[in-house]
Amino acid sequence: MRSLFTILAVFIFIIGCNQPQLKGVDYYKTGTFKTVLKDKKSTFSIAERNDSIQVETYEGKKDTFLIKWKSNFEYILLKKNPKNALDSTPFHVKITKFDGDSYQFKAFYKDSNFKQEGTATKTH
Repeated sequence: MRSLFTILAVFIFIIGCNQPQLKGVDYYKTGTFKTVLKDKKSTFSIAERNDSIQVETYEGKKDTFLIKWKSNFEYILLKKNPKNALDSTPFHVKITKFDGDSYQFKAFYKDSNFKQEGTATKTH
């Protein structure tokens, strides 16, 4: 009986070690991300994010955003130094799916019909 228990325990341990590790939502809150928009496969941006700031580089231009997490699956970006009314508009991002080092999202400007979808992949 004891040897059966030992064999069963070893079997469960081996099976458990071979399961892929799921990353928690905190994994996506900080780091460096490459973002590709669904309708623009050839262009992308690189964003470096900590808990309160996101610095994004797109086509050689850098923008700094304040980032506020509303929940584990939703955050708001607001340009740190807005230059016009659009820059002053909060940009809402909702994470819709996780897959390894990346997540899919839907995003929109507050009070606007403008919408984006894309994928962000963590590179660091």
